[in-house]
Amino acid sequence: MKKDYYEVLGVSKNATDAEIKSAFRKLAKKYHPDVSKEENAAEKFKEAQEAYAVLSDKEKRSRYDQFGHAAFDQNAGFGGGFSGFEDFDPSDILRDIFGSGFGFGEGSSFFGGTGRKTTRATKGPDISVIFEMDFEEAAFGTETTVSLNIDDNCPDCDGHGGTGVKTCKECHGTGYVKEQQRSILGAFITQRPCPVCGGTGEEYTNKCSTCRGTGKKKVKKNIIVKVPAGVDTGDHLRVTGKGPAGENGGPNGDVYIEIKVKDHSLFKRENSDLYITVPLTITEAVLGCKKEVPTLDGNVIINIAPGSGTGEKQRIKGKGLKSPSKRGTGDLYVILKVITPTKLDRKQKKLFEDLDKTNLKTSDFDVYDKYVKKNDKR
Repeated sequence: MKKDYYEVLGVSKNATDAEIKSAFRKLAKKYHPDVSKEENAAEKFKEAQEAYAVLSDKEKRSRYDQFGHAAFDQNAGFGGGFSGFEDFDPSDILRDIFGSGFGFGEGSSFFGGTGRKTTRATKGPDISVIFEMDFEEAAFGTETTVSLNIDDNCPDCDGHGGTGVKTCKECHGTGYVKEQQRSILGAFITQRPCPVCGGTGEEYTNKCSTCRGTGKKKVKKNIIVKVPAGVDTGDHLRVTGKGPAGENGGPNGDVYIEIKVKDHSLFKRENSDLYITVPLTITEAVLGCKKEVPTLDGNVIINIAPGSGTGEKQRIKGKGLKSPSKRGTGDLYVILKVITPTKLDRKQKKLFEDLDKTNLKTSDFDVYDKYVKKNDKR
């Protein structure tokens, strides 16, 4: 069952001529097969054409409003049908949408003209690859080689697909083959790229045996990538012109390198700052000490104040990471962690017992001990 023409264009039955034209413009721009990648684009475009052919003509619209689709059925008894596309030419509106160079009207792909071959140079597709690197490599930057398997121009035919260029016998050099289709509005012609020459209008006397006429060959290509210092997981680097080959002499596509940085055993990262957890013995925390702390470019000595506790933080300026996008270097933050021993020998245990007898409690315990005593229900 055919769809309602107003429904096809997405307008009401009271729509003005301007609204009908505007609706067709939107659908033509969305579904014309020469530009659309939508599923069933050709079918939807033909539906829109049919609807516009009727609703843009006052007489045909009036008959459609009165009798529906039967108004154009030559066997329905409503005064005969109409041949439709003989007197319907939307080339002006399509030319207005896509530009005069797109080829509507005479020679267009939907109105049965001579067509034209597709020889426009097209850039090759871009590709993305993941590059996993060590933490230190990301911190200082590196130069590495990335191996790719891509479609490049065949070296034996220089990407042409063969030798001895001649006009395609199937499409006679137009690059298109025609197909006639019929609807209730009459016959109209569509065109599609020639299956023999792929739309170029040319074929070869001697097809290249290396690429079997495709002009492309899968090759392994090594590219050198310079990774700047300070990159992080999720960053992307672009290497221009090293991707798959283009069409009709077009440039190669680009390669996008997605960075993935491995975790470090000690350092944690937050933007350009680094964090490291430094373990302390109980005596180091109580008495204070000088502690050797590793950084990415060597060890440094920091002072641990007497009575330091877990979670306290010290900042070492300029010992973080460089930023690849702006000037400056981050800082290194040292997080202290007091480690309580779980295994003691007899001598160590005796020392702790003697130490406990000296009453190590400070004022911090007063509030806690007072509440415990008050809360004793025994």
